[in-house]
This record gives sequence, C-alpha cells and structure tokens, in this order.
Amino acid sequence: MVVAVVLNWNRGDDTAAALASLAGIETICVDNGSTDGSADELAVRFPQVELIRNDSNLGFAGGNNAGIRCALERGADWVLLMNNDAVAGEGLAAALERAATARPDAGLLACKVLFEDGATVMYAGASFRPLLGYSGRRVGFGGPDRFHELHDVDRADGAAMAISRAAIDRAGLLDETLFLYVEDVDLSLRVRAAGFAVVFVPDAMVRHKGSASTGGSASTTNMYYSTRNTIAVVERQRPLPPGLRALRRGIVVATHLAQAATHPARGAASRAVIEGWRDARAGRLGQRSSR
Repeated sequence: MVVAVVLNWNRGDDTAAALASLAGIETICVDNGSTDGSADELAVRFPQVELIRNDSNLGFAGGNNAGIRCALERGADWVLLMNNDAVAGEGLAAALERAATARPDAGLLACKVLFEDGATVMYAGASFRPLLGYSGRRVGFGGPDRFHELHDVDRADGAAMAISRAAIDRAGLLDETLFLYVEDVDLSLRVRAAGFAVVFVPDAMVRHKGSASTGGSASTTNMYYSTRNTIAVVERQRPLPPGLRALRRGIVVATHLAQAATHPARGAASRAVIEGWRDARAGRLGQRSSR
C-alpha cells in the first residue's frame, strides 16, 4: 500500500505542526492561495514535502483535488486527505495499511478524529439520511474515546480520510462546485454508490483543532456552506417530487437554524443559513458570493 498525504491550506498558522507530525510519510502540501508568506517559510522548513502553489483559493475540494492528482501521478494507491489544523497520531499510515488489507472492499477509510486534548472524540463515525437531508450527530462527539473496532459507517469526515485509487476511478474526485463543507458527505455517498465500503479505522487517529480555515468558532461561513451544500447534495443523490423536495429543504433549513440559535453570532448565523437556502434554490454553487 502506497500512501501519500495531502494537506490543503490558505493560512499557514497550523500547517507546520501538521507537517511535522507526518515525518516519514510522503506528503504533498497544497498552498490554496495563501497571502501570509507561509508557503515560502514551509518550503524552507520542510524541503522534503512537495509544495503545490495555487494562485487563488480553490476551496477544500479544488485544493485537495490538485493534491490528489499529484499523488496519483506519483503512483499512490491510497491518498490521505488531512486538514492543515490536524496533527497525525503515531502509526497513522500503518493503521491505514492494516485496514486496507483487512477490508479490500473499502474505498474510503475514515480516521478517528479527536479534539486537541487527544482524549475527547470529535468523530468516530457518522450517519447520513439523504431522504431527509439529515446528517446525524457524529458518533461519540464530546465524549471519551471508547471506539476500538473496525466497522462500516455512512460517511467519513473530511478532517482525515483516505481514498483509494480504485474508488477515485469509479466515483471521481471531490465536487469542486461545493467549494467548502459537505464534500466528505457527497464523496462518501458516491463511493458507496460505486460499490465500495466506507470504513472507520479506530487506530488511525488525528487531533483536530477545527474550523481554523474558515475563521474559527465565531465564523458563520460553515453555516452558509453546510445549508447550501446539504440541499444540493441530497437533491442530486435522492431526487424527490417538487412538494416533497420543498419539505426536505425545510427540514434542512430548520435543522441549521436550530444550530444557529446556539452560535456565538446568532443573528449572523441565522442569516447565513437563509442565504445558503436561497442560493441552493437558485442553483448558485461554487465560492460564496460577496454580494
């Protein structure tokens, strides 16, 4: 099993720690249009890492796709996508290799994602219901790590997930029209539809800061993209007649408005949800408009 890791960023604050944790693993780092001088600094500190410099921010999907293509050209059988604000746990590549051997039907390997304390779970599996447009609460979220068995899950988490060359050949790359958020759900659904399993690998662990690339917990960017892209993905994956489609959109919006009610910037978060709904209705995808 040949693994190449792709990191994708447009701010360099956390990337050095991520790269240091991947020592000894072939790594490709995608500079997604950063302007803070971090690319030059990282090139000096990590000369063994291949650096791809995008002229502009292509989003999570576009940036990672550039790295995936490079990894495949290098001959990688599997490509691990890891957020730049994540730190790899010991033995990450070996754990993925064991899982790929144990589960040759797997097309996506979902890493266990812990909070920065290394003990509290952020992701240990997750469900997704396309009929309702509902992404269930991530398994184990906010609790102690008690997840130690390899098993199938509905979807991987984009903070750290590995995809096989075979799955890419059948299911394709990340959807660049989504730009940011929900690409992991979309990819998981397409990989499963192509006949592969999505498998949770408990020994493949990362510690994740979360939301660093979109401004942290005070940002409402995630509320916009999550609303818009959830609607877009379920309407592609599970089309419904107009009346039921409108009802499902209402469920997606209501779910996100409930989340917005607990957001530090409640009013702005609610407005971001409504904007996401409007853009989904109008078919406006890609990077969020500045209008």
